[in-house]
Amino acid sequence: MRVVTLGEMMLRLMPKGNLRFEQATEFDAYYGGDESIVAVSLARFGMDSRYVTKLPNNPLGQIAFNKLREQGVDTSCIVRGGERLGLNFYENGVSMRPSKVVYDRKHSAISEAAVEEFNFDKIFSEADWFHVAGITPAISDSASALVLAAVKAAKQRGVTVSVDLNYRSKLWSPEKAQSVMIPLMEYTDVCIGNEEDAEKCLGVKAGSTNINTASLDIEGYQESFRKLKERFGFRFIASTLRESFSASDNGWSALLYDGNEFYHTNKYNIRLVDRGGGGASFAAGLIYSLLNGYDIRKAGEFAVAASALKQTIAGDFNLATLDEVVSLMQGNTSGRVQR
Repeated sequence: MRVVTLGEMMLRLMPKGNLRFEQATEFDAYYGGDESIVAVSLARFGMDSRYVTKLPNNPLGQIAFNKLREQGVDTSCIVRGGERLGLNFYENGVSMRPSKVVYDRKHSAISEAAVEEFNFDKIFSEADWFHVAGITPAISDSASALVLAAVKAAKQRGVTVSVDLNYRSKLWSPEKAQSVMIPLMEYTDVCIGNEEDAEKCLGVKAGSTNINTASLDIEGYQESFRKLKERFGFRFIASTLRESFSASDNGWSALLYDGNEFYHTNKYNIRLVDRGGGGASFAAGLIYSLLNGYDIRKAGEFAVAASALKQTIAGDFNLATLDEVVSLMQGNTSGRVQR
C-alpha cells in the first residue's frame, strides 16, 4: 500500500530549552512540516510512503531532501528549484507561558511552484491514499491551486483523500480559509482537525468547548461531526482533543466518527517535550490504521498513542517505533527504564 503526501518542508529553528527568542545565541535545527511528518511516520511503520514538494537547489534544500531519505521516504517526485526553504522560528513555552511561532516563509520554493511542474501520473502511480494539510494551501494562491489540482487528480485515479484542516491564523483569515478549504471537501474522504480547525476552515463550531480552559464538550463535537457528515459526506471524521493545562502539561485524546459510531479514545496526560508534530503524527497513525483495516476503536487508540509519543520527542519527526506505539496502546505508560 502506497501513501502520497504533499506539502511544504521547512527548517524549524528553536532556542535551546525554554529560552525566549531574545535570549537565544544559538538554535536547535529541525527539518519538517506536517505532510513530511506524516510521510516519515508511515515509512517508519513500514509503509510505502512518497512525499511531494519543491525544494531549492541549495544546501538547505539538499539537507531537507536527505532527511527524508534517511527515514526511508520515497523522494522520487520532489521537484527542485525555487528561491528558498521556508523558516519556522519556534519558542518553546513552559508552565503558563505559551509557545510562540514566527514564520519566515515568503517566496519559499513550494509557495511559488506551478501545477505544471508536477507529474500526477507519476506521483499517484500505484497510490492508495493521498494526504494533505490545510497549511499548504494557506501559504499562497499558487500552493492553493496545486493542492486543488492534486486532490482532483487523486480522486480521478480512485485514490482515497484525507485532509488535515490545520488552521493557522498567521497565514490566513477564516473567510479566506473557508473560500479555499470548503471546495476541497468535495474530494475529501477523511477529514481530520480540532475544534478551531472545523470552525475557522469549514464554519462548523464544536459546542461550548473552550481550548483555553481545557474544557471539552464531547456532545458538541458529536453534533459538529454530524453536521460535517451531512454537509460534506465524509467517510470518516476525526479530531484530536488537546486539554491545555499549561504549556508544559496537556491532556491528549481523540474523537472519531465513521458515520455510525462515535469513539472517544483513552486520554494521555503528557509532560511535553515538543508538541510540534502531534496532530500530523495522529493523522499518520489514523492513515496507517485505516489502511490496515482497523476498526474505529483500534484505529483511534493507535493514532492517539502514536501522536502522544511524538510529543515526548524533540523535533518534527515522530521517531517512535511501531512496537513502542503498540506497547503504549496496551497500557504500558509507566516510563520504566527498559534494560
